[in-house]
Amino acid sequence: MRFSNIFIPTLRETPAEAEAVSHILMLRAGYVRQLAAGLYIYLPLAWRVMERINKIIREEMNAIGAQEISMPALHPSEIWEKTGRWNDIGDEMFRLKDRGGRDMCLGMTHEEIITWLASMEIRSYRNLPQVWYQIQTKFRDEARPRSGILRTREFIMKDSYSFDRDEQGLEENYRKHAETYHRIFKRCGLRYYQVESDPGMMGGALAHEFMSPSSAGEDTIVLCSKCGYAANVELAVSVSPPQTQGHGQNPALEEIATPEKRTVVEVSEFLKSDPSCFIKSLLLIGPEGPFLALLRGDQELHEKKLRKIAGEFRPAQRDEVKEILGVEAGFIGPHNNKLKKIADITLREGIYISGANKKGFHTRGIKADVHFEAGWHDIHVAKEGDKCSKCGAVIMEEKVIEIGNIFKLGTKYSRPLKAVYLDLNGEEKEIIMGSYGIGPARIAASAIEQNNDRDGIIWPKSIAPFDVEIIPLANDDKEVSDTAAEIYRDLQGENFEVLIDDRDERPGVKFKDADLIGIPYQIIIGKKGLKEGLVEFKSRETKETERIAPSDVMARVREVC
Repeated sequence: MRFSNIFIPTLRETPAEAEAVSHILMLRAGYVRQLAAGLYIYLPLAWRVMERINKIIREEMNAIGAQEISMPALHPSEIWEKTGRWNDIGDEMFRLKDRGGRDMCLGMTHEEIITWLASMEIRSYRNLPQVWYQIQTKFRDEARPRSGILRTREFIMKDSYSFDRDEQGLEENYRKHAETYHRIFKRCGLRYYQVESDPGMMGGALAHEFMSPSSAGEDTIVLCSKCGYAANVELAVSVSPPQTQGHGQNPALEEIATPEKRTVVEVSEFLKSDPSCFIKSLLLIGPEGPFLALLRGDQELHEKKLRKIAGEFRPAQRDEVKEILGVEAGFIGPHNNKLKKIADITLREGIYISGANKKGFHTRGIKADVHFEAGWHDIHVAKEGDKCSKCGAVIMEEKVIEIGNIFKLGTKYSRPLKAVYLDLNGEEKEIIMGSYGIGPARIAASAIEQNNDRDGIIWPKSIAPFDVEIIPLANDDKEVSDTAAEIYRDLQGENFEVLIDDRDERPGVKFKDADLIGIPYQIIIGKKGLKEGLVEFKSRETKETERIAPSDVMARVREVC
């Protein structure tokens, strides 16, 4: 491809609206342009990257026997209503009516549609297992689209679905997909983690996410470098470090005046005690009425963990606190009341300070199972500095981008949509399902986040828009132009993807653009070098330059590409 024939609108200035490195560089290097919030046009360079990523995905999916199909992006509401997700999913779903007044939506995922297909077509155990996949446009009305192509309202996704006779079959397909995802991400040149995750709106018994480390990530994972434990912070389990003793060990209760001091921070500073010496008592309203959630003062409540235990809940309003407990918010304690209590397991050990259930006072000397009883659960948010629940080593946190996920769906969708088969004995059984997604655009953005410098993008060679860029420095010199043209023809003849910068521009402009767009290797041809019978072969990643004969270029490209 000739630079003069491909649309690459590079920018010298950093766009004001861009924050993430990948967003900045994709705009500056002429890969994308924004149409509206969360809507992006993929220009020629970006689309070449997407095609190479999708090629890797297809090769690896086909290798495990998955079959590619294509499903509509526009869905009738009836199918979503059968699974309950038409009502469960809120404003993130794009909804519309057709000209006949029929409720429709733009698909944000395809579990309902693929299960409907299976319910119509699969009849016997002889038809199973099946794995179907597509690379399709999805739609999600994100409340806060941001970070360029990382969080958008329209995006491309590879989603695959497995259909099995039993849990053993699902386990095998789940394992195959996990191994396939490892191969895909490695081939795309990414650093990544496989972590335990919450199934969320997808449902099912088990889920894992594949996370790419990046400061632009909106997710946080917890990692243990010793045993390899890794989980999304939404699911991570940890052991908090021991309580810092800021008061005596005497379990006898003692009321302390704490006028106008309500929060853990305020009271801990007032009493000169560490926050770990406090019990944070949160009055919540659940399906069965009010209850207290109890945490150590240096912890935060993990709402998703608590919802799995207590169901949906909301914080009590100030007037409700006074009505239920007879005390103002800020002075609540776990003792001297009959409310149901759900306490974090960390509180089983130690002696604590908490609200005295009396305005202006806190109580010192509170001990679990002596002064209050509770149901004991892990309800705190794991954080850096906690200990690994598996091996006891200190864990760390890392910001990440989600690039893929896998779910064991079981019968969540096959049951309501009546996707069944007849087994060997002629008995009707529900199909066991799995769902598996990858975001090609997130792979591209993650690759940039992990591979860049102050000059621009450094693409992993497997997904770069071109393998090599030829940069002739004097197009008006016949020897330079002829040498460039010959190398260009030879490389194309060997099916390498080659960009030649044939523009009538200064060398400095060509070098800046080459570094900005990030093609892995550059072949620089100048008059001075050719007088010595040499051209320069440069690695964009290392910036190392070799001087080689034009006749050796093909062998060198074969070697590195």
